[in-house]
Amino acid sequence: MLKITMFSAADTVKGQGVGSAYLELVRLLKKRFSGEFDIKINKYRRSQISHYHTINFPFFLSTFLPGRGRKIGYVHFLPETLEGSVKIPQPFRAIFYWYVLTFYKRMDHIVVVNPSFISKLEANGISRGKITYIPNFVNRDDFHEFTPDEVSATRKKYHYDQNKFMILGAGQIQERKGVNDFITLAKQNPDIQFVWAGGFSFGKITDGYQELKQVVDNPPVNLSFPGIVDRQELVNYYNMADLFLLPSYNELFPMSVLEAFSCGTPVLLRDLDLYRSIIDGYYEAADDVNDMQAKILRLKDNPAGRKFLHDKSLIASQRYSEDHLAKIWHRFYLHQSKED
Repeated sequence: MLKITMFSAADTVKGQGVGSAYLELVRLLKKRFSGEFDIKINKYRRSQISHYHTINFPFFLSTFLPGRGRKIGYVHFLPETLEGSVKIPQPFRAIFYWYVLTFYKRMDHIVVVNPSFISKLEANGISRGKITYIPNFVNRDDFHEFTPDEVSATRKKYHYDQNKFMILGAGQIQERKGVNDFITLAKQNPDIQFVWAGGFSFGKITDGYQELKQVVDNPPVNLSFPGIVDRQELVNYYNMADLFLLPSYNELFPMSVLEAFSCGTPVLLRDLDLYRSIIDGYYEAADDVNDMQAKILRLKDNPAGRKFLHDKSLIASQRYSEDHLAKIWHRFYLHQSKED
């Protein structure tokens, strides 16, 4: 059997897409390939492949130990994508950014979740030939579309108006996610129910914490912050929503968008270059908060337009399904085990 050791602390902080992506992959491998892959988590044993999901310093030190086999680095973020997420004062920010890239350079091979990262890593001295793009995915058993009766019962359970148009956002509450624009849109549309599922995963070091915390503690009557929602419960929120809105200024490959797709929820995103390379054609794009406002009003009164986006979401969910990605990961690990 192929011995694979996963090194990760991604699931120690709730509400992170990195943690969701990590848990999905481990679950898939154990479910599909238990007879081929011997998988251990954070065990310093001799392995043919060591897959590093997070960049914790003990994991970095382990790369110098014998028996690590082929070292695979999973790149969920670059230093620039941390801007607007957490506040790190200088000189610590520069040191941390240097450490991130140094960790990636220690790897024998890199997996990126977004192809736009490839040229950026190459510009930082990592050979393009050492980089593979493998997108995130979600399990459709966990994230699936509800029947109209199930949606109605779920709204009743969570005490949301059955007849109100509902817009859902999800992820950490931070400036990079565009939560300020989400709040602005809620204030501009008092007849629409806005819900943001997520919280301050990194507490007070979150960028924009003080300003955002004031709104979270005293939101407009039509804006709800249920906090960090357990992943098993998120499917309820996606299905209650008429529209999923992620107004992020900078993203990687957001699990929340894939989860929304899998539930058949229409998706509206800020128009970012990185989305065009991975999910172009499956969502509605908006340039800024004013364009989001216009698109929301147009979709609110256009059931046919929402049905069109609903169908696009389900098509996208096939492309990023567990079945499709299982084959890709299986082939990747077998190929890496034969390198060197």
